[in-house]
Amino acid sequence: MKCPYCGFQEDRVLDSRGIRDGEAIRRRRECLQCGRRFTTHEEIEEAQIRVIKKDGRRELFDRAKVMRCLALACHKRPVSSEALEQVVDEIERRLYDRGDREVPAAGIGERVIEALRALDPVAYVRFASVYREFQDATQFKEIVEVLREEEQPQREDTGGRDRPPTESGA
Repeated sequence: MKCPYCGFQEDRVLDSRGIRDGEAIRRRRECLQCGRRFTTHEEIEEAQIRVIKKDGRRELFDRAKVMRCLALACHKRPVSSEALEQVVDEIERRLYDRGDREVPAAGIGERVIEALRALDPVAYVRFASVYREFQDATQFKEIVEVLREEEQPQREDTGGRDRPPTESGA
């Protein structure tokens, strides 16, 4: 460690103690040349993931950006902020567990879309329309039809109780 007073490269550690519940260490040091004392702090540096954008640019993974996308898709939907936090936690955990230093933005987008599909169908359609760059209403219709087909077996399992009433009122 370089002395902040004289620039000498050698010192001795006088005292070390954990701070912030063991997240960091505070060390009291003494310069071996000038004898002055100074304090240093050490903390864990997490590996940072870079996101590779469509145009080839790279930027640091931003958890808040993923949260903003989810919140926008779920605006005025019955989805709690805790549920959104859990989705972001899971996406972030999976990214770090992979161990890759760089991840394509499309991979993150696909994880978001999967999570929204399970969380809320309307939020899923909203996000998919922007993420997949829908050009016309037929694309909305197609995605809604896919959701209906997936939902159909669930309605049959409940004996038709979830079906809307017919025109005859039955």
